[in-house]
Amino acid sequence: MSFYTLLAKMAVENYIKERKIIKPPQDIPRELLERRAGVFVTIEKEGKLRGCIGTYLPTRENVAEEIIANAISAATKDDRFGRVLNKELSKLSYIVYILKRPCLVKDIKELNPKKYGIIVQSGFKSGLLLPGLEGVDTKEKQIFYTCQKAGINPQIDPITIYKFEAKKYE
Repeated sequence: MSFYTLLAKMAVENYIKERKIIKPPQDIPRELLERRAGVFVTIEKEGKLRGCIGTYLPTRENVAEEIIANAISAATKDDRFGRVLNKELSKLSYIVYILKRPCLVKDIKELNPKKYGIIVQSGFKSGLLLPGLEGVDTKEKQIFYTCQKAGINPQIDPITIYKFEAKKYE
């Protein structure tokens, strides 16, 4: 388990058990305190999605605080699932994605769903899909699923696409 995922696990377990938000530990790698980035935290239970929430741009002081906040949100605020319960904690695993800043896509030929995640926007609606997801193996599927997630109809609604790279920690 990487330090990134260990921090997510510690944040969730502390919050679920004690309703307390942890501070970044003293022995944390410096890059987590010195760097700012968007972070997504995915929680799985026995190999199935249990929660996933994140930020594609930094909203906190550093990556460590971003991981802590998004891990707790993934465990408690993902509308697709109920809150994580104490009895589930031993069955959970964590994936942390550290995102690079998104950039505008001028041509869909730039996309590669294994390498880049995307953000699709239309008006006030937007959706995000992380890179390297199982079953998302074409640019067209990537755009379709992201639009579907956001409630955007790409046949009718004008869309803007951004791509980003993400480093995955399991």
